[in-house]
Amino acid sequence: MRTLVTCMFAALTTAALPAAAVITEISVLSREPYGEFAAGKFVKVEVEARGTLSPTEKIPGLDKAPRNAAGLVGYKVPVTLIIPEMPTGGNGTLIVDVPNRGRAVSHGLYNSPRARPIAVGSLDQGIGFLQDRGYSLAVVQWELGEGPALPMFESGGKKLYAEGVGFAAVRDVALFLRRDSYERVYGLGYSQTARFLKSFLVNGFNEVDGAIVFDALHVVNAAAGGMPLLDAGPGPTSVASETPGHTNAEHRGVHEEPFTYGEVMKVAGAKYKKLPLVMVNHTYNDYMGGRAALTRTGTKGTTDLPIPDNVRMYDIAGAPHTMSRTKNADCVEGQGQLDWAPALRAQLVALDQWVKGKAAPPANKLFALEARPTDPEVFQAPKYLSGAVVMVPKLDRDHNPNSGVQLPDILVPIASHGYMNSPLSVMACRQAGTYRPFVKEVLEARYPGGINEYMGKMRLAVQQLVAERVLLEEDAVVIVNAAAENPSFVPTRPRARGATTRN
Repeated sequence: MRTLVTCMFAALTTAALPAAAVITEISVLSREPYGEFAAGKFVKVEVEARGTLSPTEKIPGLDKAPRNAAGLVGYKVPVTLIIPEMPTGGNGTLIVDVPNRGRAVSHGLYNSPRARPIAVGSLDQGIGFLQDRGYSLAVVQWELGEGPALPMFESGGKKLYAEGVGFAAVRDVALFLRRDSYERVYGLGYSQTARFLKSFLVNGFNEVDGAIVFDALHVVNAAAGGMPLLDAGPGPTSVASETPGHTNAEHRGVHEEPFTYGEVMKVAGAKYKKLPLVMVNHTYNDYMGGRAALTRTGTKGTTDLPIPDNVRMYDIAGAPHTMSRTKNADCVEGQGQLDWAPALRAQLVALDQWVKGKAAPPANKLFALEARPTDPEVFQAPKYLSGAVVMVPKLDRDHNPNSGVQLPDILVPIASHGYMNSPLSVMACRQAGTYRPFVKEVLEARYPGGINEYMGKMRLAVQQLVAERVLLEEDAVVIVNAAAENPSFVPTRPRARGATTRN
């Protein structure tokens, strides 16, 4: 029986590919067993994909790059596949992981266990969520300095790279892999590459000659940003490397229109026969340090603008931008401890059902916002957007956001999750969040019934979230078990048999 790898690569000689925009060669560099899961055995395959593009494609510098004998411009990119060993093992869906600064993001977002999250860049199995459910995975490198060989040309005596080919490479690898192998293809981006996907859609890369690339996008923590990749840079790093922050608030190219998803879909709608379904996730830190509110209000005023029917937006209360829970020596406080991977897993399941037409996803769940123009923790609007107002989540008495998707740790709190980490000048710190446990007196006043009261409220909270479809039942079990073992509470000690109470 042919393996899925064999089936996909055979498509090179049988598929009718769009003229010029073509993957012309796949070289298998290594193949090894990845593990056995509920959906069957998986393999990990490292390949190099070679492609060609027409020099007339609207990518800056492509018309100046060297051409092959057919008059086309070549490039090559590394791709990592984690796929079922046999074609019958998958669920018919491929997730294209667009790596963040060369680091795969899918397993850190979807496969992370509660207590020890998988680092961005790792493809460790973790809880095996993706593989148990039969998803195939392709990590497609796109960024200059992270493995791809992008077209180079000379201009004004300088060597430059046509970096916009990164968009085309993700597009063409995804199109090649989906032919004869997958019914559905989803794009996944996190932070930098969530911005990549937003700009990928806006700039017209989600369709070639009528062929749709991504049926759906999971845009995780893009905040207000886009990707200024349609440019030519000198290397060795990408023109898309730098982002604005508290110390370079006026940096251009990232926080640019279109901001709202209504504006994004208006621009994109003119380019495609069909728009993808889009699920957008934001964390608390994305509002405080990434101007995420502009995706709701745009550049004028503070009123929320309509969200298109093909988009769902979810704000995760108290969640830091990053998943890591270990103390960074550069930061004043320890990292935020909220486990928000369960929210992303529930979003992926809902997105899958949406694409298949089985069920509409949960309604948008957004933060209630307020402007705090004098708060030094808030990354305010740049001067070049004179009418923009950056708003941030309203907080409750515990300094936790009082709205959005409130996971059990927020609904039944034992700590504050709503402070930024310092120094704000360090990106890793301002994205890290904080965790400030309640002192003993506050904890006892909040839960006078001790651990039994706490657990009763925790069980009701997870039941509510499962019913709302923002938490999966399998994650609810893990959360309840972890709460029962929480060292913040001392279990009630039973009285010895026969003991009497003396007055």
